[in-house]
Amino acid sequence: MSIEITLNGEAHQLSGPQSVAELVAALNLSHQAIAVAVNRSIIARPDWDEYQLQAQDQVDVVHAIGGG
Repeated sequence: MSIEITLNGEAHQLSGPQSVAELVAALNLSHQAIAVAVNRSIIARPDWDEYQLQAQDQVDVVHAIGGG
């Protein structure tokens, strides 16, 4: 059963229920400095395995940029 989310402003199909960690892995971003927000709430990295995405969730993945 596929579900649709919005990923960085665009429709994105998932093959079924996924955790944030599974989505990040599928996007080949597991080893990058990124932040993930679901419905405008930041999901802490330790919670990625447990946080299950739902249909119609708005997911934003942003790359962390250092500087000062």
